[in-house]
Amino acid sequence: MTQDLFGESTEKPSSPINQAGVTGSVPLAERIRPTNLSEVVGQIHLLGPGKPLTLLFEQQHVHSLILWGPPGVGKTTLARLLAGAAKAQFIALSAVLSGVKEIRAAIEQASEYARTGKSTILFIDEIHRFNKSQQDALLPFVESGLVTFIGATTENPSFEVNSALLSRSQVYVLNSLNSDDFARLLKRAQAELNTEITVESDAFDALCAYADGDARRFLNLVEITLLQTKAQGLTVLVLPHAGRWCRPPLHGPTNCAHGLGRHRLGRPPRFYHCQ
Repeated sequence: MTQDLFGESTEKPSSPINQAGVTGSVPLAERIRPTNLSEVVGQIHLLGPGKPLTLLFEQQHVHSLILWGPPGVGKTTLARLLAGAAKAQFIALSAVLSGVKEIRAAIEQASEYARTGKSTILFIDEIHRFNKSQQDALLPFVESGLVTFIGATTENPSFEVNSALLSRSQVYVLNSLNSDDFARLLKRAQAELNTEITVESDAFDALCAYADGDARRFLNLVEITLLQTKAQGLTVLVLPHAGRWCRPPLHGPTNCAHGLGRHRLGRPPRFYHCQ
């Protein structure tokens, strides 16, 4: 079981330590990662009263499932919280960095847990990165119930996940976050950063547009802009120009989707501005 999230102690460490052992350098998105269901933002279609994932939390039982959605919408967080609700051991793998060897090691660990009467949730991030043989290696253990499989993907599982594994998993679609979700995140970020800087509506709209539904991107940008604003002795975050702001184009300056002309770089914060 992941000690920092699901151990017996629920006390939040005052000085987070990242994987490199450096205190205080943990990104804001990780520092305020939800530790219970009430802190999760968005996904009301799955987490509202009587909704599918809410029922799983209430029943404290998890079946094999796949979380499909864009980056930064809470797939990993939900997997960890589900493991905590089910009181299961949580083993996480990244399909980008793992292969059959790592899968076998995870299965051996799950077998050890099973001998002590503990269940295991095997979480595989970016499951679409596994090839057919790697996905097939999971099947016997998902079928036997040795592990409960939770996969996360940004790609359509119907095309990227083997039909055999797909048939044993329920697919849940996660949506991009909206401005209401970002407003909740902003309040939590301000509390975590211990700042009362006022974010003007145009600046907030620009943050939301740049984040494009991604909570991680939004929080990274909030952390940078608020800390810079605080360092300058300012109490209000505003945009330097009036107008409409969009996230950067993929291949240099281009006509924006609003038909408002070409993008230019505004300072600070750094957004592309539609004239």
